[in-house]
Amino acid sequence: MTTIIIEDEKPAARLLQRKLEKLNIKVGMMLHSVEESIEWFSKNEHPDLIFLDIQLSDGLSFEIFEKIAIKSAVIFTTAYDEYALKAFKLNSIDYLLKPIDEDDLEVAISKFKSRLPKQESSLELDFEQIKKMLSNPFEKNYKKRFTVKIGQYLKVISTDEIECFFSENKGTYIHTFDNRNYLIEHTLETLEREIDSKEFFRISRKFIISLRAIKEIVVYSNSRLKVILPTYKEDEVIVSREKVQEFKNWIG
Repeated sequence: MTTIIIEDEKPAARLLQRKLEKLNIKVGMMLHSVEESIEWFSKNEHPDLIFLDIQLSDGLSFEIFEKIAIKSAVIFTTAYDEYALKAFKLNSIDYLLKPIDEDDLEVAISKFKSRLPKQESSLELDFEQIKKMLSNPFEKNYKKRFTVKIGQYLKVISTDEIECFFSENKGTYIHTFDNRNYLIEHTLETLEREIDSKEFFRISRKFIISLRAIKEIVVYSNSRLKVILPTYKEDEVIVSREKVQEFKNWIG
């Protein structure tokens, strides 16, 4: 049985690979983006089974199926809540909720093996219906607080206290309205999926800012914009040129 993993974060992909190896299933390839996956599928024989993360670094994994006629069975690996999972049930898709439990993984593999003789030659799934359900803002639970470690103590920070998120020296930080920085174990890519897009916007590769934190917006060089925040002064907060129009739409 040929198997590949398409997963946004490499550590998560390697962890799933180790769990599959315990079940004597060898992973032939690990992919991490829509673009990379489309290129791979266009040049290689399709596997029997794909473990597929929904949100990849450059978009929804469904975009792969819009470009390539995938001839594989799919087990989704997802962090979406129980409401969104209705989509998978309606479309008879197997899914594993993150963090993936080894017993659940074994059951999913058994399900797949039991259906092998019945597999169709191509994948026919209603991805538009799934995307619609996953994007419904009334059915998605956004992260409202973060727990950070300060020495031997834990501090809970509400999203209402957050002025911006920023990356620096391979770390990701929260900057709060009281002018403090806290290191967190998230990437900006992960945060984009977990926080409310009505309240926070990723303006560049370095910054995600809060709508409530915008003090002033200044026209900047090369068709960019500069955002003035209440307390963050460590670096210029610049809206990248390719994000300017989307940013303007976001602020209304």
